[in-house]
Amino acid sequence: MRQRILVTGGAGFIGSNLVHYLLSDKASELPVEVERVVTYDKLTYAGNPENLASIRNDERHRFVEGDICNLNLFSKILEEESIDSVMHLAAESHVDRSIQSSATFIETNFVGTHSILEASRTRWEALGRGESFRFLHVSTDEVYGSLTMDDPAFSETTAYAPNSPYSASKAASDHLARAWFHTYGMPVVTTNCSNNYGPYQFPEKLIPLMVSKVRKGERLPVYGDGSNIRDWLYVEDHCRALAVALLKGTPGEVYNVGGNCEMRNLDVVHAIIRTVSELDPNIGELNPDDCIAFVTDRSGHDWRYAIDSSKIQKDLGWEPRESFDSGIRKTVQWYFDNEEWVERIEDGTYQGKRLGLT
Repeated sequence: MRQRILVTGGAGFIGSNLVHYLLSDKASELPVEVERVVTYDKLTYAGNPENLASIRNDERHRFVEGDICNLNLFSKILEEESIDSVMHLAAESHVDRSIQSSATFIETNFVGTHSILEASRTRWEALGRGESFRFLHVSTDEVYGSLTMDDPAFSETTAYAPNSPYSASKAASDHLARAWFHTYGMPVVTTNCSNNYGPYQFPEKLIPLMVSKVRKGERLPVYGDGSNIRDWLYVEDHCRALAVALLKGTPGEVYNVGGNCEMRNLDVVHAIIRTVSELDPNIGELNPDDCIAFVTDRSGHDWRYAIDSSKIQKDLGWEPRESFDSGIRKTVQWYFDNEEWVERIEDGTYQGKRLGLT
């Protein structure tokens, strides 16, 4: 069996890692042959065509610059490329930005998801309404709200309680995906993941930001007292989970994907300082207390996220392969090896303009 897969947001962090995985030899572990991958991306600030530079000449890959809100263009590409499956990752995802400018998040995450669900339904109906066409909706653990230390980890039956404009917009899109299965019968599978880290992550996010600042000798800003807890998932482990959920998941089901790795933000930053010190001989041993600057906590900052991923492990046979120690070492080394990639984002030249990033 062969698959022609369209990935929305495929020039972003998780999306580009997914595209690389699907076109790599590692995808031979999947139950199908990936015949073609189409990347569909608007190339907003977080969409970087340089993330796909190494597959620029791969005949199995096509890049399409497009907005998921553009129903006509998206529908055209589905037909033109004879797409069998859609993996929907395109989203505005930075909480701080959602607090400052919520409208963009509603437009992309909610309206855009509605648009591609409708286009995909038309494609599915044209193919005879069977399970030969699949739709994977990729979401976040933030839709479940915040946990106390004594609360059990989020499961697929945890009630939604989003606390930021970002998580609210993603929760709304999750409900659309559910409705398209229950109302129309379209084969939709949803995943909710924990915090990802790894190559190609935009430098505004915690781990790449801290790696950069350590190497520059700058103070590392940590919200509040650093006690907020997240479950960390190496991005390639997530990509494997997404492919398995798409191809083997039961339509209408939700699968939570986590790294089984709860850590305080402060401990994550300490691990970054330690790893950078070990891998960069020019830095030497650092005292974390001299590097960190605690800053005013952000509005609505959820205290703890934790994912129970036992369902996808039991039903689909997936489990994370990377520990945080192995994953963070690979991640830091990747940023060391790709300094020009980081510099081009920081000065804006990757999109031909300055973005004023800090």
